[in-house]
Amino acid sequence: MSEDAGAKSLDITKILEALPHRYPMLLVDRVVSLVPDQSIHAVKAVSFNESFFQGHFPGRPIMPGVLQIEALAQAAGVLAIETLGLAGSGKLVYFMAIENAKFRSPVEPGVLLDLKVDFVQKRAKICKFRGEASIEGRVTCETEFTAMVADPPKG
Repeated sequence: MSEDAGAKSLDITKILEALPHRYPMLLVDRVVSLVPDQSIHAVKAVSFNESFFQGHFPGRPIMPGVLQIEALAQAAGVLAIETLGLAGSGKLVYFMAIENAKFRSPVEPGVLLDLKVDFVQKRAKICKFRGEASIEGRVTCETEFTAMVADPPKG
C-alpha cells in the first residue's frame, strides 16, 4: 500500500461527487492520495460526536468494526468511481463479499483513521480490493472485499 508521486488528493466536495453517502453514513472525510487503477489513502476523523458512540459503548466508546469496514468500502468506492471516470454519474458501488476481516485494535474518539485500499482485481463492473485501517501506523482492521459498480435502483 504505497503512495505514488502522481497521486491526487480530493476534498470533501469531490468525495461527495463520487459517493452517494451523506451524514451520518459518510465515513470518508478526505482523500490524501489516489492513484487511479491502483490505490487510495483516505482519512476518517473519528469524533466523539459520532452517533454510534452513544451506545457503543457508553463507558468506553469504540468505533464498531463493521463501520471500519464500511469506511474502507467507501474509500474503495471513491477509488473505483474515480478510476472508471464515473464521478457525478449516479453509479453506486455495492458490497458483494467481505473476506478475511480481522480486527486488531479498538478505535476510540479523537483519532484520524487512515484508510488504505488497493485494487486486487478490476473488471468492468466487479472489483476486488484489499483494505487496511490504521491509526499512526497501528493496524486496527484489515479485510478483503468484492464490490459491484451498478446503476441505482429505479424508483
